Amino acid sequence: MTETAGRTARETRPPGVLGVGESAQRPDATLKVTGEFAYASDLWLDGMVWGVTLRSPHPSAWIRSIDVGPALAVPGVRAVLTHEDVPGEKYYGLELKDQPVLAVDEVRYQGEPVALVAADHPETARRAAAAIVVDYEPREPVTDPRRSRNIVRYQPVRVGDTFEADVVVTGEYEVGMQDQAFLGPESGLAVPAEDGGVDLFIATQWLHVDRDQLAPCLGLPPEKVRLTLSGVGGAFGAREDLSMQVHACMLALRLNRPVKIVYGREESFFGHVHRHPAWMRYEHGATRDGRLVYVKADILLDGGAYCSSSPAVVGNAASLGVGPYVVPNVRVDATGVYTNNPPCGAMRGFGAVQACYAYESQMDRLAAACGLSPVEIRARNAVSQGSALITGQVIDSPAPLAEMLRELEAMPLPPPRSGADLRSLPGGVSQTTHGEGVRRGVGYGVGIKNICFSEGFDDYSTARVRAELVAGRPHVTVHTAAAEVGQGLVTVQAQIARTELGVEHVTVATADTSVGSAGSSSASRQSYVTGGAVRAACQAVRARFEGMPAREALEKFGPIEETREYRHRPTHPMHPETGQGDSHTQLALCVHRAVVDVDVELGLVKVVELAAVQDVGRILNPQQLEGQIHGGSAQGLGLALMEKIQVRDGRVLNPSFTDYLIPTVLDMPPMTLKILENPDPAAPYGLRGAGEPPTLSSTPAIAAAVRAATGRELTRVPIRPEDIALA
Repeated sequence: MTETAGRTARETRPPGVLGVGESAQRPDATLKVTGEFAYASDLWLDGMVWGVTLRSPHPSAWIRSIDVGPALAVPGVRAVLTHEDVPGEKYYGLELKDQPVLAVDEVRYQGEPVALVAADHPETARRAAAAIVVDYEPREPVTDPRRSRNIVRYQPVRVGDTFEADVVVTGEYEVGMQDQAFLGPESGLAVPAEDGGVDLFIATQWLHVDRDQLAPCLGLPPEKVRLTLSGVGGAFGAREDLSMQVHACMLALRLNRPVKIVYGREESFFGHVHRHPAWMRYEHGATRDGRLVYVKADILLDGGAYCSSSPAVVGNAASLGVGPYVVPNVRVDATGVYTNNPPCGAMRGFGAVQACYAYESQMDRLAAACGLSPVEIRARNAVSQGSALITGQVIDSPAPLAEMLRELEAMPLPPPRSGADLRSLPGGVSQTTHGEGVRRGVGYGVGIKNICFSEGFDDYSTARVRAELVAGRPHVTVHTAAAEVGQGLVTVQAQIARTELGVEHVTVATADTSVGSAGSSSASRQSYVTGGAVRAACQAVRARFEGMPAREALEKFGPIEETREYRHRPTHPMHPETGQGDSHTQLALCVHRAVVDVDVELGLVKVVELAAVQDVGRILNPQQLEGQIHGGSAQGLGLALMEKIQVRDGRVLNPSFTDYLIPTVLDMPPMTLKILENPDPAAPYGLRGAGEPPTLSSTPAIAAAVRAATGRELTRVPIRPEDIALA
């Protein structure tokens, strides 16, 4: 069930033209439902061969030697490559070039790529890779981030000097390493070109940054490395970094033949970054009536073996580290460190998720200490338009957090449980209970997330729009490099074109690097920046209509094409000592209420209902928006109750969907949504990025509900049965 409030007027357009504000159907919907959609793993080209990666079994070791002879002797093998065969630079990286294309003289995590094999059949390639003899000298790995002295980034935030209060609560919290768990594994097809370059068809989140990392490693100019987006089976941040891209291109250029690489599920766990696990200590001080006086926070993030996007993750954790609350005195220390654990980087919520679990747990402790309800303590301290974040940045657009909390609290609760249907009970499908030992709990969670890239990043998107007559009727083609990763961006681009040009027939061209960069499909930014670019290009086309209807203008002037870049307002780096600065473009709020039933004897949890209130500024596509809120809430539920990559001594113990558990349809409860529309005057259409905020607030709400049912402190997620079961 969904309600909307504050709906703004839609632009004028002809009847039947589904534009901004309508639930236009996704063009890929039917194909995906029927199983006909072509994902990157479905790519095929006559004459192609298969690539396979040999990976390190050790989290830390010197490489004494590599003998590829046994692999080359396997019939059907076309090539075996090591770091000595890298044609250009041997290192790449998203923010820092610290990651080797193939291990040079050491490995720093289990699963690090060491060698490549190309063969006529994938099984042949796998057998050959297993035949490569690598002489390792294992080292003692650094796996406890609390003992690491190798810092990726340290970011303090300092405000005020009063750190005494009437009521003080402290807590130590831990967030596990979560996997993005997309269903489509990493895959791509590299095709050598006649000009000596390479064409790569790839499932990714960021075509141009992929290209800019690939070209130096391949020893090619950027214009000879051409990328085209292939069908993406989910991303959630894990496709921001390179995986098999450079390896497929190296093999294709060496063999002058198309090369396809597809990871299996286990290899996928080693082939992409994960969410940073975190260790956090918080201290909140308040007046007796619950007004915050100060917050102290130490946030430690394990970045794993390589940099990836850890500096930006640390920046988000620091700047958003106390949540959407007015706090006059702050001492936050956020640190990201290197270890020999798997590399960590972008995942939905990006640094803010970890901090949110800790500060929301603290707000519940503070509520209890002050004798206030969980909603009241949050409402008394809530930010609003005109409030300053702990970085000094003033919130200059609507932020009705107190109103959102009251709306959430007023939503009807689900009816009391009934023992008649065992499936409604935790563990009931296995008949572990008939209701005895089952207790109900209700909890709340609030999250604040930055939208778009921050801290001075040149964040922009490019759109090319062409209007012409096709079969006698106006037709518009929109071309950007923005990656459709399942979020529905293709649909939104077409809706914007219909709205701005009043034309029914719109085609969104396949994203590739032949048009200017659109940046990454991350940070909930694409509707904002690519939507802004498409809108600007459409407006430029419309201006050339000279006030005539589209058909008349195109009959008179012929095809009209315009390209525009769109940049949001500038941001600035955080001060390295005080953390002050206008570091964020836009901020988004979501609040959750969770209702759970807990079997306190067995430690089993069933989430009965999730309710959410989110301010999205302006709804572009109601149905897709609901899907984003449901999906974000599901990933937050997974982090709260089941999702954790188990790493022991640097080794991953559960690299499969048998042992790494994610929510299924049976785990997701009914959801009640209320969507507010308070437009942001600085954003296109007043929109506010919506994909990430639900991931923040759902996790602490569920944890709070389990606490309410059990009376347990529950200071780590995911919550395990042994954390719950009462002695």
